[in-house]
Amino acid sequence: MSLLNSMFAGVSGLRNHQTMLDLIGNNIANVNSIGFKGSRVTFSDTFNQFVRYGTNPSSTTGGTNTYQVGLGMKVSSIDRDWSQGTFETSGIVTDLALQGDGLFVLESNGQTFYSRAGAFSFDADGKLVNSDGAIVQGKVATIDGVIPPGNHLEDVLIDPNLKLPAVATQNTTWGGNLSSSSTITRSEIYQQSGNINSAMLVGDTVVEYNTIYDDSGNEYVLTSTYEKTAANTYDMTYDVTDSTGASIFAAPPAAVEMIFDGTTGALLTMDGAAPDVISIEDSVLGINFDFDSTEVTQTDGAKTLSSSVDNNREPNIVTGTLTIFDSLGNSHTLSLKFTKTSDNEWNWNASVPTESGTLTQNSGTISFNTDGSIKSISPNPPVLVFNPESGASQQNITLDFGENFSGISQTSSESVVSALSQDGSAAATLTDVSIDQYGYIVGVFSNGYSRNLAQIMLASFPNLGGLASVGDNLYTVSANSGNPLIGEAGEETGTTLQSGALEQSNVDLSEEMTRMIVAQRGFQANARTVTVSDTLLQEITNLVR
Repeated sequence: MSLLNSMFAGVSGLRNHQTMLDLIGNNIANVNSIGFKGSRVTFSDTFNQFVRYGTNPSSTTGGTNTYQVGLGMKVSSIDRDWSQGTFETSGIVTDLALQGDGLFVLESNGQTFYSRAGAFSFDADGKLVNSDGAIVQGKVATIDGVIPPGNHLEDVLIDPNLKLPAVATQNTTWGGNLSSSSTITRSEIYQQSGNINSAMLVGDTVVEYNTIYDDSGNEYVLTSTYEKTAANTYDMTYDVTDSTGASIFAAPPAAVEMIFDGTTGALLTMDGAAPDVISIEDSVLGINFDFDSTEVTQTDGAKTLSSSVDNNREPNIVTGTLTIFDSLGNSHTLSLKFTKTSDNEWNWNASVPTESGTLTQNSGTISFNTDGSIKSISPNPPVLVFNPESGASQQNITLDFGENFSGISQTSSESVVSALSQDGSAAATLTDVSIDQYGYIVGVFSNGYSRNLAQIMLASFPNLGGLASVGDNLYTVSANSGNPLIGEAGEETGTTLQSGALEQSNVDLSEEMTRMIVAQRGFQANARTVTVSDTLLQEITNLVR
């Protein structure tokens, strides 16, 4: 056998251990490269030279083995380690780390690349790009914030000057409880009592007033005036006025002549009849109460005329408020008032401040079953007609009180009604973005609303090891990688995103240092083989001297 075989075997060892060192050096150099995946090399022997072929055993002799001498070694494979790297928090929203086997899809100059490095930022045009300007691919939402279905890719583009137009409120939802033990809101008895000083002169008057309420909780004032017309005789006139001071009566009620006993001071007659209550009713306004002045006296004592309404109980009015928006984005306060009219029956009334505009179709009723669930609502559904003063267009606003036990109920619990939601908003500008684990880029606007703007899509491959690295943390498809499977983050790709973090290199320095020692010793040993072979050749050359 030629000594050259051993020399060439040693040379192959030198060359391939140098390849091993090259890989180790590259791994160590990229120990801090984000998304970097380390590589390893495996070796195998090359062709073997037959010295003697083996023989089969026979009845008289045993078999012999084949004699072979190897001719060196070669690189069997160079494999990339796709194991998960650790995450380092950066706090930057557009820094994205992948948990799983998926890869980002990027496009640059019409060519598609794939990467694990997620250090992205928005450029001047609002495109999400890496440090080399490659554009992240995904799906861009419609103007309504809807991500289109499918896996058609386009540049992830977020307009930095994006604005949301004002949206007029059309639907509102309400919830809460109206206490079943509440008293009726409407005033029922106006009780007047006290004394009129008998020393008053003819023509002198005594005035007394108090507040009463209608079915809807609106305030009115009942004013009564006693004018002395003769000894122990008075003309009592009364009026009920609204918040503007206007009387509810088409014509002033006739004066009631009241005559008192000159000795006891007790009321003897009212318009010549026995003292009795005066019923005051207006079915349109929802006013229905008794004015009882039968306990008023006239003596020489001090004037103490006074009154109480329903024994001074507080009127039962349950209110809730909600901010609504018109078509120009102006905000208005919508107030909703509930008042009890009878057992299991309530009125509702909606209002806005006078400076905001006017509401029509703004009242109705709500009835409850004996178990506290909603029985009926009138009108159903309640729809307010709002005419803003700001120049905005007229809008219809639906009030959703719920059904059965959802929404508003009537139980023994305390009364509380609140707005749950409304679908209007003011005009707004984009102030911030966030990215969730499924790749949705969510815009946060100045009015507090958020909307999906885009979704980052990911690629997975049947064989990640078949991808070809082209530098800059980018890979391309090769013959054995298989075609990319484009999908959404989550179950579809088995990969999720972490915003505000970067995946670090998966290179293990301690392992690489150990491999470096192994490679160094392998190189040294193969170098020794070459040296010894050279010495033997030198000895053979010296034989001819």
